[in-house]
Amino acid sequence: MKFGVFLPNGTNGYILSTRSPQYPPTYQHNLAITVEAERQGLNFALSMIKFRGFGGQGGYWDACLESFTLMAGLARDTSKIYLFPSIGILSMHPAVAARMVATIDELSGGRCGLNIVTGWNRPEYQQMGLWPGDQYYGQRYEYATEYLQIMKALWRDGRATYKGTFFDLQDCQCRPTPRGEIAIVCAGSSPRGLRFTAELGDHNFVTADKDHLKAMGAQLGSHASEFGRAVGTYAQFVVIAADSDQEARRQAEDIIAGADVEAIRNVLSSASLDTNPGGTSEALRTGMARPVELGNIVFMGTPVIVGSYESCARQIDELARDTGVDGLLLSFPDFVGGIRSFGERIMPMLQCRER
Repeated sequence: MKFGVFLPNGTNGYILSTRSPQYPPTYQHNLAITVEAERQGLNFALSMIKFRGFGGQGGYWDACLESFTLMAGLARDTSKIYLFPSIGILSMHPAVAARMVATIDELSGGRCGLNIVTGWNRPEYQQMGLWPGDQYYGQRYEYATEYLQIMKALWRDGRATYKGTFFDLQDCQCRPTPRGEIAIVCAGSSPRGLRFTAELGDHNFVTADKDHLKAMGAQLGSHASEFGRAVGTYAQFVVIAADSDQEARRQAEDIIAGADVEAIRNVLSSASLDTNPGGTSEALRTGMARPVELGNIVFMGTPVIVGSYESCARQIDELARDTGVDGLLLSFPDFVGGIRSFGERIMPMLQCRER
């Protein structure tokens, strides 16, 4: 199993609480995290893209470092770890994004992938005049399919002529081309999103508890077999580890007790605009009362692996055995210290670790 870190390039990372570490996004912080992840043997780092935050007491995501620029800097300052910038596909033409990926691929010596974000949060794009209308909620994977087909053609051939519903390219050129295949990851959890990833992606980032991960992985595998492809699943989790189960549980409960209610309200308001069944927005809307292991909204609906270092290692091995996921995308309340503890105290105990 592979392990990656979900970089906190937006204000306060991925926890909506005033009792978790509060920090603005800076290059130095994200560099320290990525360097520590590389030192501890993690396989990849992924940064998100967000154009408008959710406010609240902590100013949740109100500041966000641009993903491609950030990963280009990290490409210069690291040597082994694989890097995934994220593209909000409504914000940039696919030929421009393809060239930016090829550039980071060159800077990093072939260590660049891409995370495709179809965009469910209307206010982000509406503020820039880029929201195509609410029909996009039902069309976004058709749009994403054309977008990614264009990028793949440009990476493969250095030029593309393409005419579809959304894009019209006439001998569009993009060189240099990447050194090898660009790994594509997506976060499709709806039935349509899973099918999109199965057809065009390499891994699917899934935010779901253990009971749902197996079913979603099986559905993804079924779709992938239709296209003659093998597509894996990277599950997203927060890790809260301590010397004892009791101490880790106390930390988790304290974070929930400090919930940033205003920011949560704003997240849910945006999520309610997208009514697609089974998707990210539905998971957020239903997350208020969930226990931490199942994805409380304070953790953006992300399930939490919580317990002693031994307990966390056991839970991860159980995830690998029971769900078939082939990787975890991890975040932490305290990223640098959390990654160090994960590498030094949890990874040596893992049976599922990629050796």
